[in-house]
Amino acid sequence: MSAAAAVIHGLEARGWTLGVAESLTGGAVSADLVSVPGASAVLLGGVVAYATPVKHTLLGVDAELLAAYGPVHPEVALQMASGIRSAVAVDGRPADAGVSTTGIAGPDSPDGQPVGTVHVAAVTPEGALCRSFRFVGDRPAIRRRSVDAALATLLELIGE
Repeated sequence: MSAAAAVIHGLEARGWTLGVAESLTGGAVSADLVSVPGASAVLLGGVVAYATPVKHTLLGVDAELLAAYGPVHPEVALQMASGIRSAVAVDGRPADAGVSTTGIAGPDSPDGQPVGTVHVAAVTPEGALCRSFRFVGDRPAIRRRSVDAALATLLELIGE
C-alpha cells in the first residue's frame, strides 16, 4: 500500500478529515492523496501557499515569525499544518488533521539556507509533529522526498 493510501485509510478509520498546506511541493502532496480511490471521504482541500505572505493571510502563520525567520522554519511548518485545518473548514467545522510542507527545492536559495532544507509538519486532535530534513538532489528529487516525508510524518502521528 502506498503512503498516500495508508494516510487515506488511516484517517478514514478514525473518521477524520484532512487539509493540506503546501509550499515547495506545489500541490504534489494533494495530488498523491487524490490519486487514492476514496480520498474524497477524507480530503477536504488544500492550499498552495507558495508566496510567504499567503502563509500568513490564508493559513494564519504569525507575521512576526515570518519576518524574523522567513518561511522555511519548523514553527512555520507547524503553524501551516494547524492553520490549514481552519482554512478548509466545512460548515464551521475545521479539518481534524493538517499536514504541511515548507522548504527550499533549489536550484538557488533566496534566503541563504541550504538548498534541500525542508520542514514538514502534521497536526491532529492527538498532537503535533514536525520533522526537519536536508535532502540532497535536484529540484524534482527534493520535492519528491518532501512529499514522501510529509506523508510519513502524518502516518507517524496517526499511528499507521
